[in-house]
Amino acid sequence: MKKIIKDFIVRERCELSKMYSLLKLSPADGTQLIDVHPGQFVQVAVSGSKNTFLRRPISICNIDTDRNELWLLVRLAGDGTAALLRSERGDVINLILPLGNGFSISSPSQSLLLIGGGVGVAPLLLLGRALKDAGCKPEFLLGARSANDLLLIDEFARIGKLHISTDDGSAGEMGLVTQNTVLQKKWDMIYCCGPAPMMKAVAVEARKIGAECEVSLENMMACGLGACLCCVEKTVKGNVCVCTEGPVFNINELTW
Repeated sequence: MKKIIKDFIVRERCELSKMYSLLKLSPADGTQLIDVHPGQFVQVAVSGSKNTFLRRPISICNIDTDRNELWLLVRLAGDGTAALLRSERGDVINLILPLGNGFSISSPSQSLLLIGGGVGVAPLLLLGRALKDAGCKPEFLLGARSANDLLLIDEFARIGKLHISTDDGSAGEMGLVTQNTVLQKKWDMIYCCGPAPMMKAVAVEARKIGAECEVSLENMMACGLGACLCCVEKTVKGNVCVCTEGPVFNINELTW
């Protein structure tokens, strides 16, 4: 898939919490967005931060074709993301996109569960919509520390049935996502993105119930093009760059 470097205008910044904002961007030149695959990401140039030189990798959260908008869910993690969270309507942000390889699209006959934690919910929104458009009936299991930390749940609920786990029990079931009773059901395919310990635990549960499972890794990426080797992951076929071979992998490809 062809990669482009393009300026985008911030159409809206939705502050979801002190740690998270949703940026809605449109091409600055007014052209239509190019096709992207769920699970792909962008490399964002950060201005307004003297300590930030490298682009920041961020999952593509959604594509709103009616409004010609690309959504990015940004979590405060350092100077670079702090600068992005200060973005205002009309600001210009430069992106390289689309990067990486995304999730597979299952058949409508399969039972599908999409599991996300923290900022890891981001790529699952676009994936859920793609699966629904393909005739599937995806369900979602979202995890967070508390009800106040849940992200975009109204958007997910518009796509499919929603299950929730919170550490403190303030919403949904108390405990980790891997303790949620929905995992006692039979699933054909599980998609997952979130902290590495969570994804590894989900992989264990997927193997227990005989489900196929794809995960989106969040390794540190500097270039997004496979040149810097910051994001190397050990797989059954040897070491690979997550930014070019992933970020999505079937768990059978990983040495987990």
